[in-house]
Amino acid sequence: MSVAPFCRDCLTFAGTVLAQRCAACGSPRLLRHPERDSLSIAHVDCDAFFAAVEKRDDPSLADRPVIIGGGKRGVVSTACYVARTYGVRSAMPMFKALKACPHAVVIKPNIEKYRVAGREVRQLMLELTPLVEPVSIDEAFLDLSGTERLHHGSPAVTLARFAHRVETEIGISISVGLAPNKFLAKIASDLQKPRGFSIIGRAEAPDFLADKPVSIIPGIGASAQARLAKAGVTLISHLRHVPLKVLFEALGRDSQRLSRLAWGEDSRPVTPERETKSISAETTFETDLQAFDDLEPILWRLSEKVSKRLKTAGLAGQSVTLKLKDREFRLLTRTRSGLPPTQLAARLFEPARHLLKAACDGTSYRLIGIGAADLCDAAEADRGDLADQTVVRQAHMEAAIDKIRDKFGTAALQKGIVLRKPQR
Repeated sequence: MSVAPFCRDCLTFAGTVLAQRCAACGSPRLLRHPERDSLSIAHVDCDAFFAAVEKRDDPSLADRPVIIGGGKRGVVSTACYVARTYGVRSAMPMFKALKACPHAVVIKPNIEKYRVAGREVRQLMLELTPLVEPVSIDEAFLDLSGTERLHHGSPAVTLARFAHRVETEIGISISVGLAPNKFLAKIASDLQKPRGFSIIGRAEAPDFLADKPVSIIPGIGASAQARLAKAGVTLISHLRHVPLKVLFEALGRDSQRLSRLAWGEDSRPVTPERETKSISAETTFETDLQAFDDLEPILWRLSEKVSKRLKTAGLAGQSVTLKLKDREFRLLTRTRSGLPPTQLAARLFEPARHLLKAACDGTSYRLIGIGAADLCDAAEADRGDLADQTVVRQAHMEAAIDKIRDKFGTAALQKGIVLRKPQR
């Protein structure tokens, strides 16, 4: 089935099915595939993550080879793509890396800074779906099944918008693999790095995998490869026709699962690593802001996003956290705890607003966020009592607004505060 190409740069459907470039912006980065709009399992991997964060924070490094690692007796933790053109690779001894690329800039790892950036990417993932399975600080699987109505587009389109948002808001790039399962999605995300977006569909998977080495299958390590090689099995196509007895001798009790992977079959679900501890939303500004009157409308819009995510997840928050980042990337967080359980935007916004007012002391901020934590079941939320009889009315009002927005879009109804003109 033919699908209209989606431009990953201007985020529009532009051009004919056979177009090689976007008709709107001229970009060749068009997202097309016969199964593009029917797949929902993704693997997202940050490109040369540690080095990318360092280049983001120091633009003078943009075109220079950068190695993240220890001293001369240490090893390479991450090499940027410029350094990789000289043969530098992760886990390479530092003396070999510097011999291959003597003019590289070597930076000692700043793990806490990378954790902050990783959490920022993870939070944007959670705005797409609660089904996020972290693999490491810079990669995760996502299941976007059933999110088309929420995000007004197929998972592929949503992920393309997400990749663009990571670049513009966080300042690093990612590569995305989209497929019918985790095994194929992981393979796909490695195909076009950096800034890649690759799709492996159900129909093509057996042929795509056939000429790949058996080492591409997770669980087949060096020793298993050696045992298989003795039986003449080096490619996945070979593996498919080996008797199960031979496979069992080489691979053990995991042989049946690995055999299914050879045909591109993987039934593992995307499973969040742990219970959600908080739900939040944040945004980075194009220019720094310091005035309360400029920040307040943005805080309201973020409160509405958190409210929507709480409702989708069937959760309620009992504490609210305000997050601010200044122009020097220093992070400020303030929390109001012990609140009645709520899912309502207005109830999240009010304590955060007071925290924001106290933080507006002339400091210029580049990012603002709000989060709900101390989560509990939605059944406990916004029930009201004799001392608070307005909450039920607020809940009914927000429910009515949500229905209208689900039908006509977020912009159909807006609170007056978001129309406020910024200060000059």
